[in-house]
Amino acid sequence: QVQLVESGGGLVQAGGSLRLSCAASGGTFTSYTMGWFRQAPGKEREFVAAINWSRVNTYYADSVKGRFTISRDNVKKTVYLQMNNLKPEDTAVYYCAALRPGLRVGDDRSYEYWGQGTQVTVSS
Repeated sequence: QVQLVESGGGLVQAGGSLRLSCAASGGTFTSYTMGWFRQAPGKEREFVAAINWSRVNTYYADSVKGRFTISRDNVKKTVYLQMNNLKPEDTAVYYCAALRPGLRVGDDRSYEYWGQGTQVTVSS
């Protein structure tokens, strides 16, 4: 069993930056590819970014490429999402999740463990 706790959300103006953190406990952190998803009001949850255990492979949604960077510290058991040049359309609750081995990175049904989410609001 892996527990995930996100932090770092908040209110920021368009063009600003935030860094989200997701601290893991329990389980074997390095066993999992870790992902970030987001869900805006009235919309379905969507994939944002993911990183494999060795940090060699990273994956991004087209909407965030060049603006967001995912990273992880396996010693601290923490995954990060650095978000730069934020836009109002980035407003959502952001969730981190642990991927079941061998499944699709971009599909939320592939993820076994989820955090409670952290709110990000970008004002125009």
